[in-house]
Amino acid sequence: MSFEQILPDRQLKELQKSVLDFMHTQGYTESALVFARESGNEGFVADPNDRHHNLLAKKWTSVIRLQKKIMELESKLSKLQEEQPARRPSTTTEWLPRPPARTKLTQHRYPITRVRFHPQYTVLATASEDMTVKLWDSESGDFERTIKGHTKAVQDVAFDAKGSTMVTCSADLTLRVWDVTADYKCVRTLHGHDHCVSAVCFLGADRLASASRDRTVKIWDLTTGYCVKTLSGHSEWVRSVDVTSDSRLLCTASNDQSVRLWDPATGE
Repeated sequence: MSFEQILPDRQLKELQKSVLDFMHTQGYTESALVFARESGNEGFVADPNDRHHNLLAKKWTSVIRLQKKIMELESKLSKLQEEQPARRPSTTTEWLPRPPARTKLTQHRYPITRVRFHPQYTVLATASEDMTVKLWDSESGDFERTIKGHTKAVQDVAFDAKGSTMVTCSADLTLRVWDVTADYKCVRTLHGHDHCVSAVCFLGADRLASASRDRTVKIWDLTTGYCVKTLSGHSEWVRSVDVTSDSRLLCTASNDQSVRLWDPATGE
């Protein structure tokens, strides 16, 4: 019988080692040996100093805490919905989050340019002028890893809808495509812009749109890595690019103080 793997290989290994650590600490020695053999983790040794030690218990505690928090929030939301007809906020600031923040993430050495949540997993990606992208557990705030490859500031990061591909763009004039399911391996580097690449977004599953200081927007075919269309019209740096959910309309913003709407299929 075959089973569909829902976790990337790296996260699957992390889970297996966490389960093995739990088995060892609970005294399930024989079960741990069988599981280690069947999961390909022979030779695993439980170590109190290893980052997998007690990780499963911590994650489980976190899930219980989050479930309790969800129930509390649902109760508060229900009360607020009941009060809504009779009460209006006196100022817009009443709707804004209040300090302190739940978690503070500090690992980057230079300004952070973009943050993105993974669409499927509890992963947060942060891009920075220190030439890296860092990945975090968005629930616990734990730092997971650093993605390196760009040679200048990383300006933007984006995930496709399934979360299997991550794309970054940089002041080094390139875009890089990373395979999330293959431990974030860089599988393609896209060249074509003449200046800093400031923003990127997915156009469906197999195309990208990138904005640049060279005053253009480029459409890329992910399967070949080629630029299939260049959109020209802005007279200054194109700072941002976004697309509708059906990928039928592209929107760009520029230092020329204009916002332009494009049909990515025709470039008009």
